[in-house]
Amino acid sequence: MNTIRFYTHSIRMLMKSRLQYPLSFTVQTLAQLVMEAGEMLAVLLVIDRFGGLKEWSGGEMLIFFGVMSITFYMTEIFGRGITGGIDSMIRQGGMDTLLIRPRSIMEQMICRDVDPRRIGCIAVGLTALIAGSAQTGLTWTFIRILLLLEAVFFGMMMVLGLFLIEATCSIFSVRSLEMINALTYGGRSACQYPIDVFPRPIRLLFSVVAPFSLTLHVPVSFIVGKPLFGWPQWTAFVCPLSGAVILAVMTVVFNIGIKHYRSTGS
Repeated sequence: MNTIRFYTHSIRMLMKSRLQYPLSFTVQTLAQLVMEAGEMLAVLLVIDRFGGLKEWSGGEMLIFFGVMSITFYMTEIFGRGITGGIDSMIRQGGMDTLLIRPRSIMEQMICRDVDPRRIGCIAVGLTALIAGSAQTGLTWTFIRILLLLEAVFFGMMMVLGLFLIEATCSIFSVRSLEMINALTYGGRSACQYPIDVFPRPIRLLFSVVAPFSLTLHVPVSFIVGKPLFGWPQWTAFVCPLSGAVILAVMTVVFNIGIKHYRSTGS
């Protein structure tokens, strides 16, 4: 409970500090909204040109896009301390200050920053989800809502775990490794579409290494009534747990990396 109070208090203070300049915040939020709307426009162009991909209709593709956007940018709002600038913090000696404090490193990292500008991106994701539901005539039953909430919650865990890979690599290399972005931002861009439209190597990458398909696509496919790979219904509730597994494993790996941390002397 003490950790939760520490987190909520930190987030509240960070939100207030971000909103001290409302005009700047509004402009930056609108800029984020426009950029994410561009991503949605790309999906709409695919739908307009082809009507859908494989067995997925345009409305179903919008639902996949919406769930991915909501999940990824919710993570960037509340997990910005992990998703942004770990390499620069290590390079500038900021990690040294975290090590001398009584709280755990993970607690301090998750509470050190917040990014409410991503609200614009979430608004685009919600718009896509609502539009897709309307196009497909989807009725949101209790089970479907439960699956959506589970997918978003464990999807956020998975995204945090993937960003911890970059944080761990930064401990040893000082600078971030751009190849890790293929799993994080690359995964976000690719997995806005159903995973089974991609070649086998891409499906394996985003099912085993960065399991976007397990945490998000499997439950969403059951929501729209087209189970991926013909899997039984219980997998829609079990597969999202892979997000918690990724976060747990990477937390252990990150803590091992911290034991080998050497200050840059900045």
